[in-house]
Amino acid sequence: MAFRCGSLSQKFRRVADAATIVALGSSPGGVPKLPRDAVFVSTSGLDGDGHRYHGHGGPDKAVCLYAVEVIDALRAEGHPIAAGTTGENVTVRGIDWPAIVPGVRLMLGAVEVEVTEYATPCQTIVDSFADRRSKRISQKLHPGWSRVYARVITEGILTLGDPVRVVEP
Repeated sequence: MAFRCGSLSQKFRRVADAATIVALGSSPGGVPKLPRDAVFVSTSGLDGDGHRYHGHGGPDKAVCLYAVEVIDALRAEGHPIAAGTTGENVTVRGIDWPAIVPGVRLMLGAVEVEVTEYATPCQTIVDSFADRRSKRISQKLHPGWSRVYARVITEGILTLGDPVRVVEP
């Protein structure tokens, strides 16, 4: 299905003044990321979060973020995706997701992060897609639908319901 810019953008505008963390997740390795109510985040990532494959994690990919509005839109297309099933650690609501691009800084509660790159979809997340094609969330093929990686600027504890805001330069 093609990207419907209007529908997602309208949804983001309606909730932009109430941006929050709606899901936190980590796992010893791989997906899904298991729900957490609160977690310490260091420059290495979420406490207790591990990675099975080279190329995941590290200081520039310490946190993987996604928008629940995109997850909901994908579910409406028939995909069995849920928070954490594509490897994201922090799921947010109310941010203009297509505007979250490399270089943008976010405050997640007291934790500051800087988006470093789009997360490339891989084979480990195919179960989140009805047709097993994870490229549905490829930034190159479907701009605005990708997860993003971020480095941690300020460490701290994240809690469900924490506010989320873009840090102005």
